[in-house]
Amino acid sequence: MTARDAIDRPVVEVDALPPPHHVTEGVLVHRDVMVIMRDGIRLAADIYRPAADGVPHAGPLPVILERTAYGKGERSRSEIEVGMDLPMTRAEVASHFVRHGYVVIYQDCRGRYGSEGEFVKYLSEGADGFDTLDWIVRQAWSSGKVGTMGLSYAAHTQMALACLNPPGLATMVLDSGGFANAFTCGIRQGGAFELKQATWAYNNAHESPVVRDNPLLAKALGAEDLRSWFQAMPWSEGRSPVRWVPEYESYLLEQWRHGTFDDYWRQVGLYAAGHYDHFPDIPVAFLSSWYDCYVSCTFENYAGLSRSGTRHLDLIMGPGLHGNRNTSFAGDVSFGPNAPVGGNIAPSWLEFRRHWFDRWLKGVVPAAAETPRVRLFLMGGGSGRRDESGRLDHGGTWIEGAQWPLPQSEEVRFFFHADGRLSPDAPRTQVAPLVYDFDPGNPVPTIGGALTSGRPVFEGGAFDQREDQRFYGVTRPGLPLSARADVLTFETEPLAADTAIVGPVSVRLFASTDGPDTDFTAKLIDVYPPSEDYPTGFAMIITDGIIRCRYRESFEQPGPCTPGEIMELVIEPFATANLFKAGHRIRVDISSSNFPKFDVNPNTGAPEGTGRTRRVAHNAVYCDSARSSSIALRTVSVDRLSPAS
Repeated sequence: MTARDAIDRPVVEVDALPPPHHVTEGVLVHRDVMVIMRDGIRLAADIYRPAADGVPHAGPLPVILERTAYGKGERSRSEIEVGMDLPMTRAEVASHFVRHGYVVIYQDCRGRYGSEGEFVKYLSEGADGFDTLDWIVRQAWSSGKVGTMGLSYAAHTQMALACLNPPGLATMVLDSGGFANAFTCGIRQGGAFELKQATWAYNNAHESPVVRDNPLLAKALGAEDLRSWFQAMPWSEGRSPVRWVPEYESYLLEQWRHGTFDDYWRQVGLYAAGHYDHFPDIPVAFLSSWYDCYVSCTFENYAGLSRSGTRHLDLIMGPGLHGNRNTSFAGDVSFGPNAPVGGNIAPSWLEFRRHWFDRWLKGVVPAAAETPRVRLFLMGGGSGRRDESGRLDHGGTWIEGAQWPLPQSEEVRFFFHADGRLSPDAPRTQVAPLVYDFDPGNPVPTIGGALTSGRPVFEGGAFDQREDQRFYGVTRPGLPLSARADVLTFETEPLAADTAIVGPVSVRLFASTDGPDTDFTAKLIDVYPPSEDYPTGFAMIITDGIIRCRYRESFEQPGPCTPGEIMELVIEPFATANLFKAGHRIRVDISSSNFPKFDVNPNTGAPEGTGRTRRVAHNAVYCDSARSSSIALRTVSVDRLSPAS
């Protein structure tokens, strides 16, 4: 179906909706309204409307829509404001908007909760979203203008439907999600598979209709030891903890094994980057955070939709974990009271969205209308002490700019030296490469970073890069990861002045291996000096990335490595904004695994997600005058940073 093609089905008028239920003063809800999709599948929606004396407002009114895989009647963890212990209910959030003159609709995605059909993660959301908007604009109570909102999967659903330019779409608030290209961020990175997809499939299979309706099946699924299953990878048909729900196992294995960027990955729902030119010319607000798993999606979507030069785009990047916009910490690190969006960027996240929708759905221009801008939380600048919660006080402040990357930023390159130095000066001599053994049976354990949906196996955030029994796969508690023979560490001298790194991060690595395939990883770290609270210092992870060598030439045409060939590889960790204080060191760690964040390369060249045998790879990194491995960062003079207003 092309954008805005008519869909031949009857209009459901107001009097055909289920009888409304009272929610609160002036708010009614029609529950489980079944909206028919083009293939006859019915999706369940709750429609909240303003009312007087128990009678719904006839309209027409602008509509706010959220399409979710997490239950239209369930609390969303994103709806928690500063000072709250528990997220608001859907009804509470909807009522806030309804009292300001909106109809609010929450809809269950296909195959989830109250909706019919089979759940195939991400791939139905474009067409189902289009059909839902087409239905909304045909209703008498709808003004024909629809704004969308939602976190994570509910951001993916927004980008998917926008790719088809549906009728009525007038604005979007994309919260920590919305695939630009799921092959490069969200399902895979650098060719490696993101294992949050495995934990998500297992955890959310519990809410599939077949499990909810079968207590014995629910017990079988719940009896699986997910952490133990992570030692039995790769999974296969009938050999996984998700085997009890075949539709979930099927889509998971398909994503895992589909290791070439082809038409599968160009489908609507996975590849907004291929549809930017077809997007409606509407205002979009982007929200994410530095320890979110969708950082590069956010920036790629922002850049892609900026190309027209006509859209009003706002970008907000906080310091926290995925969707945790109103917390002041991530992992073992605190960013201080300025970190939450609520009370700093806006009075609350709820009010930010209400003002956004007032402006773009109702035309209510604020007295001091904002121009599009980029607001970023610059991490760092704190005391470095342990706070009352036992976390490192890293601190930070909000800054802003007219675009991304910040125009006043400048690229600097730091080179790796064989003696472990990280320096702006390139190596001037020929030296032997740094060689290590990468054993897939003993991968480097993941200790934080930009992660989500990993429980009970892994968790994201800012942590000291030191082995700790809290983390999966740790074998030597107390030792820093840099003590491992398969981790190469490069760090600067203590910095003479505060150094703000704000922008994309890119590692150029000259490397070789002795087999048909292997991985290389890169991690950017802010190294605190020893202190009373941290006698051995604190190596705080800032960002990391990976490249699977079979994709060194392209993601479209992977090819085996030639043993001993010196390859020029590019690793792209997520962008960041961090103030490295004077006395700190900038550090880069290079290795070949980061598990369980990513699947482990067996080094055999076996097709993705199928290798049951392993081999130890002898990997080498070159740091000489002819092959100068390095990291490119963008710096901004501290006196040229603009505080957010």
